[in-house]
Order: sequence, then structure tokens, then C-alpha cells
Amino acid sequence: MTPFIRLHPDDDVLIARSQLLGGTVLDGLTVRGLVPPGHKVAVRALDAGTPVRRYNQIIGFASRPIAAGEHVHTHNLGMGAAKGAFERDYAVGSDVKPAPAPREAHFMGIQRADGRVATRNYIGVLSSVNCSATAARAIADHFSRQNRPEALAAFPQVDGVVALTHGSGCGMDTEGLGLKLLERTLAGYATHANFAAILVVGLGCEANQLKTWLAHSHLAETPLFQVFNIQDSGGTRQTVAKGIALIEHMLPLANAVQRVPCSAAHLTVGLQCGGSDGYSGISANPALGAAVDLLVAHGGTAILSETPEIYGAEHLLTRRAVRPEVANKLIERIRWWEQYTALNGGEMNNNPSPGNKAGGLTTILEKSLGAVAKGGTSNLQAVYEYAEPVREHGFVYMDTPGYDPVSATGQVAGGANLICFTTGRGSAYGCAPSPSLKLATNSALWQRQEEDMDINCGEIIDGGSSIQAMGQRIFELMLATASGQSSKSERHGYGQNEFVPWQIGAVM
Repeated sequence: MTPFIRLHPDDDVLIARSQLLGGTVLDGLTVRGLVPPGHKVAVRALDAGTPVRRYNQIIGFASRPIAAGEHVHTHNLGMGAAKGAFERDYAVGSDVKPAPAPREAHFMGIQRADGRVATRNYIGVLSSVNCSATAARAIADHFSRQNRPEALAAFPQVDGVVALTHGSGCGMDTEGLGLKLLERTLAGYATHANFAAILVVGLGCEANQLKTWLAHSHLAETPLFQVFNIQDSGGTRQTVAKGIALIEHMLPLANAVQRVPCSAAHLTVGLQCGGSDGYSGISANPALGAAVDLLVAHGGTAILSETPEIYGAEHLLTRRAVRPEVANKLIERIRWWEQYTALNGGEMNNNPSPGNKAGGLTTILEKSLGAVAKGGTSNLQAVYEYAEPVREHGFVYMDTPGYDPVSATGQVAGGANLICFTTGRGSAYGCAPSPSLKLATNSALWQRQEEDMDINCGEIIDGGSSIQAMGQRIFELMLATASGQSSKSERHGYGQNEFVPWQIGAVM
């Protein structure tokens, strides 16, 4: 096995499998200085201003002359004079391909009365505003399996009672985009198949009024969907007591379910990557992409997101758009993000993070080209805005920030009943009500943090597995997890703190 990875014959860089010392000879190339694992080595001399290619795509421009064998990173590679705004060939629809032959696979899911299919069976306690978060948590804590196991002992089919609270809901324009996003997010969770029942607790005087939210979201109270305010309930203590009593009435109804064989077409998987490294675009992301192609062939749905982390690679998605309006909506969202970051005094290359750079990623262009690999090769069927309900089957896109909890919150609000999360640095993340699978990009991470990782895609780097074989394993793990097998993050109790709706607009 070679000490480096050559991704494309026309690339200007090689990727180190392990730490390379100065003087090491790689395929006739002498390394100059120390190169960490996952980082890049120039295969030829490059003049300042020259585009640098990886995956046979531009990942940046040489900021000074680079010698053959030199480490290529932030000291000599940047976004260029135009800050990444070079011409891209969107070639809308040029890579659209015939639909794959239908395939059948099943998981043991929970069939709701209205036809929706769940992978988990929770009761949720939502807060309309930060002011009601403490009461919401107190209600859920009463039913904690860890601290009060007797509370749910008679209800084995209920996965738990979880409080999903947030830091917003007031101090905002009641007609603005920020409140609309919050309303849409809460509605998506309130109607999520993985919740058997929902309790929503408000304060009473907040901008996000419960009655207004119900009307805008076309929701109405039922025995398994109850809303009330602290100010109408006699204060915090009485609010908590009322919430506990309501959930005690909900529990027998929520428990009256059983798992039955369900088509994989009922799976909607949110695709995430966080703590990415130089191996992400070589191992875990393309392996997840292979699993996505399998999921789509079986009638399921996959949601790619994190718009700041596809920047510079969006042309690879527009080529797969089934209609021009799908591609145009994606490009429109890219332009919105350019304006949004500029308005806030930033730029798209503020991402990657310090951890990403330590792992070998240099520019957002490079990170994005690896990130889009999570989406496989299937046709792009639709583009959604944040937390919009996902109606199309197949591969779709949702506009979200790159910050993982915010992004995944939007995907779950849109209907994702499973999350697949790739990481090269070791992100700590879990999700409720939708289980999250963690895919390690390298074996060093797996060995260091196996208790948090569900599968080791580093075997691809080590030569022990192919991308397609790993994709099959990921797909099978999706089915097993959807059937009730616990993910590592679920065993650790992750999920409640990771509910983070996108806050946008002025705090008033």
C-alpha cells in the first residue's frame, strides 16, 4: 500500500496516508519537510495564482510559488483574488441518469394511524420560547429512564420522554423570517412520525404565541397533542404538575404500538458531516454516498444540506438536477448565502474550522468538494428551504447553515427519521427523536473514540474495504438502526441539547 493517495491523474496534490518526513520519496517525488496525515503534497511546481486541483476540481489558488514535494496548506493556498468567485460550469441536468431499477428492503418500523412510519417512539415536550424551557425540562425529567426508571417501567414501547428547548421565541419581529423559521421548525417536530405524542409549553406573553403558531401551522389540539402556557397555569410548579399529568394520560396510548415490517421507502435520512478532515472526502463521505444511492434505489429519501459547506461544489449538484427550476433554486440559495455572510462582515471561506484545517482541509472549496460526496450520484429531485416538509422521494437538498445541530434540526423538522453523520475529528453529536449514526473517516479516530463511532470507514484508507462494500454496510446499519437497534449516541443520552433551530435576524 502506497504512503499516499492519488485521487485523480490530473490532480496537483497527493494525500498523505500517514505522517510523511522530509526526504521521503513518493512515486519519484521527494517530500520537502513534515507533512501530517490527511494533508496535501504538491506533485509539481506551481506558480503563484495557479489553480490547484484535487478530485480534478479547483480547491483554491497558490498564494505563493509552491515547489514539487512541498506541503500544500493555508500558508501557500487560498481562495484567490476573487475569493472563490471564479466561473463554474453549472451544466444543468447534464449528469441526470435513468432511475435505478427498483429494489426491495425492509426494516421493523412503527406504522402510525395516518400512514406515516416511525423509527422511534418518543413523547416530546417542546418549548415555544426560552422562558418556558426550564418547565419543559422539568416535565421531561420526571420521566427520565436514568433517574426515575419506575416512571416508564410499565411502558416498554415508549423510547422516552424528551424535552426539546431552545434559546429563542421572543425579542424578534413577529412578521420576520426568524419567527417564520421557528414556527416551521416547531411544526415539523410537532408532527414528526417519531413522536407518538407532543406537549408544547409556552410562557404566555412571548412573540411566538401558541395560538398564532397553531393557526399558521394548521394544527389543532388532540389527546396526544396538547399546548398550554405557564401564565395561564398558576406558575412554574403548577405548570410542571400539569405537564406531568398530561403525559401520564398520553403514555398508555403512546405505548400501544408494535414494530412491523416496513419498506425502506419510508426512510428519510439526513446527511451530516462535522469535524471533517482530509480523509472525509475519500472514505466516509463517498461511502455514505454509496449508501445513499442504495437507499434511493430502494425508494427512500436522503437530504443533503449545509449550504456553506457545498460552496464551490454546487455545480456538481446542478448537473444532477432533474429540472432547471431545481438547479436555479440551489443557485439562488448560494447567492443568498454570499449576501448574508457579507452583510454580517464575513465570507464563505470563514468555514473550514480550525479543527478542519488541522485535519488537512485548507479552503471551503476543498471541504465542499468532499462534503457533496455524501449525496452519492443519484438525481437531484428537489431543493427545500430550512425545515420545509420534504415531500419528494429520492435525493433532495435542504438549505441550512453548516453548523451541525442547526442543520440536522432543520432536516428532522423536514421529516428525517434517521441521521448519518460523518466525522474525521470526532464530533460529539446525537439527535432526538431521530437516531444518529456516526461514521469515522479514519482508523486512528475509531481507535481513539470507538465508544462514540458506529462504523469505521477508515478501513477504506487502510485498504481493507472498498467504497461500495462500505456503502452496503452503512445501508444495512441504517435498516438495523431504523428497526430499533440503538446508536452509540443514543446509549450516551445525546439528543435533547442538540435541538437548535436556526436563529436569523435581529434580536430586539
